Amino acid sequence: MPRAKKEKKIFVLDTSVILYDHNAIKNFQEHDVAIPITVLEELDNFKKGNDTKNFEAREFIRFIDKLSGEHMLQEWIPLNGQNRGSFKVLMNTRSEIDAEKIFDERKADHRILNAALSLQQEEAGKKVIMVTKDINLRLKAKALNLPAEDYETGKIKDVNNLYTGRTIINDVPAQVVTELFETGYCKLESVMKKKPSKNHFFILKSDRNSVLACYNSVENRLEKVDKRPVYGVRPRNAEQTFAIHAILNPDIKLITIQGVAGTGKTLLALASALELKKYFKQIYLARPIVPLSNKDIGYLPGDIKSKLNPYMEPLWDNLKFIQNQFDEGDRDYNKITEMVGKEVLNIMPLAYIRGRSLSNIIFIVDEAQNLTPHEVKTIITRAGENTKIIFTGDIYQIDTPYLDTQSNGLSYLIDRARDHELYAHITLEKGERSELANLANELL
Repeated sequence: MPRAKKEKKIFVLDTSVILYDHNAIKNFQEHDVAIPITVLEELDNFKKGNDTKNFEAREFIRFIDKLSGEHMLQEWIPLNGQNRGSFKVLMNTRSEIDAEKIFDERKADHRILNAALSLQQEEAGKKVIMVTKDINLRLKAKALNLPAEDYETGKIKDVNNLYTGRTIINDVPAQVVTELFETGYCKLESVMKKKPSKNHFFILKSDRNSVLACYNSVENRLEKVDKRPVYGVRPRNAEQTFAIHAILNPDIKLITIQGVAGTGKTLLALASALELKKYFKQIYLARPIVPLSNKDIGYLPGDIKSKLNPYMEPLWDNLKFIQNQFDEGDRDYNKITEMVGKEVLNIMPLAYIRGRSLSNIIFIVDEAQNLTPHEVKTIITRAGENTKIIFTGDIYQIDTPYLDTQSNGLSYLIDRARDHELYAHITLEKGERSELANLANELL
């Protein structure tokens, strides 16, 4: 029996999709793709600047310019590549349903809706679908009987089963645990038959005692993980011990640490980096700037330094906590002050890193859940010789409107990088900030 022919669809993309992925129009297989002319207007406002969204806007504009050639953009232009549909720009024509009248406001989103509704009316034989990262725009589209969906490329399908980096195994033979304590390693087959992900961590429990271990894929064995302090900071649970072990391992160049507030992600990353300072030229600790209410920092009073200070304070707090593990006259206390003064240790907004060479440094990226997959890729591809990159964040606390637990860069990296010999991940689950902070995470 012949296979039923697939229904050809038309996907209408809004600005948020283009700013998330400038190659988005290439990812709809044989279906046609359209963008309202309002999207081109909005992209024109984003083309200047050094942020990733500015890069995405510029790259998309260049691509459309090259694609159009001698064609007019109001025509359907074939997209280059096998089994791809066509592309065109939609004019701001109104359909029988006028979004601007219904929502009683003239704004870009409503012009985009009108363009898609008009196309739906013209192409009655095809299914027209609005694609946007903006949840509210999706709801408005559906309210007008226009099918709408999120941009799915790069999204993690099952975030509830995202890789945690560690496994608890009960009923391990007591002699295996003893062997790990005495020799520091044991054969993988003594514990399991199936090979785990590279650099995966284990809590092995027998009826008498337990031991922490890590899988060494080169030797194909489990190796004992010791609890050790880093720059005055002691791990308080198994997962924190694993995080420190991963960062201190010279063979692991890329580390992700995921966990809710108070689990010690940034503190452990910074303390471990300080422990390794003699092996690297500099330590960079950076985070993306996500202004409140999505307003640019230009709205804030003061010069650029005073504008950015509030966003960097949590990083300075962690550094002060580490420094206060020592007396003021102690060498390690003064060493931190000296490192900051000589810019060996730099705390700065992530945007300030752009264009820099990431060679011979430890680079800690805090709040990585607020990055897109493309931004994460851009950071990693800048790594030069003798560079270690650590991403920390909480995928359930995202501050940007067009990202969620499935589409943010941290989730994407954890899902894609697992089982690589240069990579290790650990999810911190137990809050160690205070009993009060734990109460908030558990009950509120």
